[in-house]
Parts: sequence; C-alpha cells; structure tokens
Amino acid sequence: MTQLITIIAPPRRWLSVNWRELWRYRDLFIVLAWRDISVRYKQTVFGVAWAVFQPVSAMVIFTFIFNRVAKIESGDCTPYPVFLYTGMLLWQYFAGILTKASNALVANAYLLQKVYFPRVIIPATAIVTGLVELGIAAVVLAGLMLWYGCTVHWLGLLLLPLLLLITMLAALGCGLFLSAVHIKYRDVGHALPFLIQILMYVTPVIYPVSLLQKYPVIRLLMLWLNPIAAVITAARAGLLGHAAVDWTALGIAAVSALVMFIGGLCYFRNTERYFADLA
Repeated sequence: MTQLITIIAPPRRWLSVNWRELWRYRDLFIVLAWRDISVRYKQTVFGVAWAVFQPVSAMVIFTFIFNRVAKIESGDCTPYPVFLYTGMLLWQYFAGILTKASNALVANAYLLQKVYFPRVIIPATAIVTGLVELGIAAVVLAGLMLWYGCTVHWLGLLLLPLLLLITMLAALGCGLFLSAVHIKYRDVGHALPFLIQILMYVTPVIYPVSLLQKYPVIRLLMLWLNPIAAVITAARAGLLGHAAVDWTALGIAAVSALVMFIGGLCYFRNTERYFADLA
C-alpha cells in the first residue's frame, strides 16, 4: 500500500510561489471570497445598496465642495459629476483591496493557527470582493453618463481589463506587504485609514492631472510612485473620449504596479513562516 507524504517547508527563495499548490486550494479561495461578500451585506437593511451609497454620497459632497465652492473643473468639458465618479470608482476599488488585504491576516488569525494552506490566498480574496462592489457601483456611472448625455467610447472599454489589472497588482502588492507587517505591528491598522485618506488627495480623483502641469517634478513623481493616478487619468480619457490617453504614463504605471506586486509578494513569502506564531 502506497502512502502519500506531504512535506510542508518554508520557501527557499525570496520569490518562490508554488502555483500548482495554489491551484489545488482554489476551492478555499472561492469559499473565503464568497464568505467575505456574504458577511459584508448579511443582516443589513439595504444590502448591496451600500456598495452604491458610499461612492454616490461622496460624489454629491465632493461635487458641492470642490466644484461648486472651490470651482474645480474637469478640464476637458466633461460634466464634473461624471468626471469625479469615474475616478472614485477606480480609487475605491484600489483602496478597498489595499484595506482588506492589509487587514486579512489579522482578521483571519484563527485560520493561520489551526491548519496549513497557502497564506497568500487570504489577502488575495480582496480582489474578488472588490470587483463585485465595483460592478454594482458602475451601474450608477452608466446612469450618470446617460443623464448628462456622455457617450461611452470603445477605447475605454477595451482598456478596462488592463486598467483593472494594473490596479489589482498595485493594490495587492502593497496589501501583501502591509499585511505581513500588520500581523507583527498592529499600528498598521490604526495608520492605514489615515494614509489612504491622504493618498486620495495626492491622486487626481477630485481634480484633473492637468492642474499639475506647472509642477512637472510632482507630476512625474506621482506617475512613478502612484500607478492609480495614471489609471484614473487613462480611464477618463478612454471612456469619455475628451482627451488623449497618455500611453507613456500608463506604461510607467504598469511597470510600477508590477514592481510593487513583486516586492510585496517577496516580502510576504519571506516572512510567511512566522505568521502562525505572531497571529
């Protein structure tokens, strides 16, 4: 009788991902992702309407403050609510992945201490839960564009998978790094909401990137260090068609997001062996 023996060992290299093992645990990934989705809206009166309420309420408040009071315009003849909501959809998807992935290990500490499975599965589920909320909230964007008479351009629809991929890589890379730090230093949980709020204001969500033309150094640093800035700008240009897509900036964003993902994954895998002890 043949006896199968499974040996669990820490990774020998900085970036050592057993893709075959991840595929074997795909059912666990689906279960955890579905659990996060169902728990989020369980025992709520409005249910999935909360996925729409947050970006819509923020759009109304920001439109009044920044457009009506501060007189900030879209810069390309796009109605400001459509301009703002387009940026907020992608920003909130990025911020949602980053927040959920960063808190994932601490929130699931009981799983880390009881059974073995690829730990990267836990923060990676944030991608799926964020996509569900993004899809629901995108219905409002379609309604806004119809209301203001904006036409959807095919270039934006074709670019959408690439833009989402860049957003996923950047957010998950930062989330993997912060989740590994968070499980050791719980200060991350307190500092992260503040950092995300600050990061939103240095990202062209409520203002066009053209406002930074007088500050080329700041604009360049934003493109290199903040890939979501180029993603939001490209999404507006592609979907609304009132400006040309900056392919150079988008290429820089893709490279930056890939570097963030590889760096975050390397750090996560290198510290993974200590998670069960620290949880």
